[in-house]
Amino acid sequence: MISSPQGSSSNLYKSCNIASQVHHRSLKIFPYNLEKNLVMSVGRVLIYGGKGALGAACVSHFKDNNYWVGSIDLNENDRADVSIVVPRDSSWIEQEQEVLGKVGDALKNNKLDAVICVAGGWAGGNAEKDLAKNADLMWRQSVWTSTISATVAAHYLKPGGLLALTGAQPALKGTPGMIGYGLAKAAVHQLTHSMAGKNSGLPEGAFVVSILPVTLDTPMNRKWMPKADFATWTPLNEIAGIFHKWTKGEQRHKNGALVQLITKDGTTQLVESD
Repeated sequence: MISSPQGSSSNLYKSCNIASQVHHRSLKIFPYNLEKNLVMSVGRVLIYGGKGALGAACVSHFKDNNYWVGSIDLNENDRADVSIVVPRDSSWIEQEQEVLGKVGDALKNNKLDAVICVAGGWAGGNAEKDLAKNADLMWRQSVWTSTISATVAAHYLKPGGLLALTGAQPALKGTPGMIGYGLAKAAVHQLTHSMAGKNSGLPEGAFVVSILPVTLDTPMNRKWMPKADFATWTPLNEIAGIFHKWTKGEQRHKNGALVQLITKDGTTQLVESD
């Protein structure tokens, strides 16, 4: 999912996924002191893509701040209070139905303060070769997960809660070198605007936003670009902290905003797209 300037290598993008790719069948749920943590926590958040680099950072950040945290991913995150593991081979509809059921079982009539989707992936390529294949993969990784997150929010988010999705800065314009990726991320941008509108199905006062990162400071990015200027990369913990503030109702942007994360000299600015 991570956005980088066009011309970066395919291997780089493949290594930079901010979350495990999620396109699957039956679900497994792993509760950890579930009843106790639901009652004693300061709030409840769900991280879709909770085992990827950014997702794991978000799980850890919210746990460190005494939140009940649910994770949805291909792999178990044992820091989460509930980790829903999604197999690879189910349809979009099956995924939505099963995720909704498992989240409902985990919450036990409680509501969520935030649903945060940081699942995604990357594939390059233009229209000459494998466009349908790449576009289908990107749709599964970014659009399926984002729409399921939106549905979860419609059912289980508190009034005034947060729905945060992950778009991409390059998808604000044409992406001829990564058409499938651009299509999927542009769809996430559109979903963000739609979910912020009246009659979207979200509870009253819900705040919807997409982050649009450029390059995230992950171990794999450092491995593939050891000579890059790390001061222009956005730290994962900083993004987790931004989500935390929005969850608490602090420093929120306009509803439906696409927020670019621009890091320079180690300082990150949040810039709303037009």
